[in-house]
Amino acid sequence: MSTPPFQTNSFIPRREALQRLALLVGSTLSLPVQAALRGEVISVTADRFSAEQQTLIADLADVIIPTTDTPGAKAAGVGEFIEYVMGHCSAASQQEAFRQGLQQTDVLSRSTFGKSFSELTRPQQTDIVTQLTKLQKPFFQSLRELTIVGYFTSETGATQALDYVSIPGRFQGDIPMKAGQKAWAV
Repeated sequence: MSTPPFQTNSFIPRREALQRLALLVGSTLSLPVQAALRGEVISVTADRFSAEQQTLIADLADVIIPTTDTPGAKAAGVGEFIEYVMGHCSAASQQEAFRQGLQQTDVLSRSTFGKSFSELTRPQQTDIVTQLTKLQKPFFQSLRELTIVGYFTSETGATQALDYVSIPGRFQGDIPMKAGQKAWAV
């Protein structure tokens, strides 16, 4: 006697769950993020990000998800995630566009405040990121997506920013939440 498909005891891999979640909420993940979540390598670039670019990526991500009562993007290692996705799961044209976005962020920071982005105060960094949302919209959208996916798929994001049950019980689709309660991790 076979088990009906809706009663199997198999689990859904994390990557597939995230892809299904993205479809359920009405959005799709970009191709580089989908490739990263599936563990695919599209291209490996010989050009690594410079130390300054690595710091800039981590600082930008930390402005998007700052440290509050939970660790921020920098503490969760989101910068390394972004570097990996851009270096291994993105086409050369996407990598170049991302590098140009980083360069233009540095130019904007220096022309506005006379310092590199990493040397700015948090309010100044927030001002630059706000300007990026208008001046460099495709770059910012890519950065924001990578930051969010990197953060909430990290151990820090899944266990400290979200509630996490490593071995979930039965499915309960409608559970009332208390005021201020965190959402559940996938």
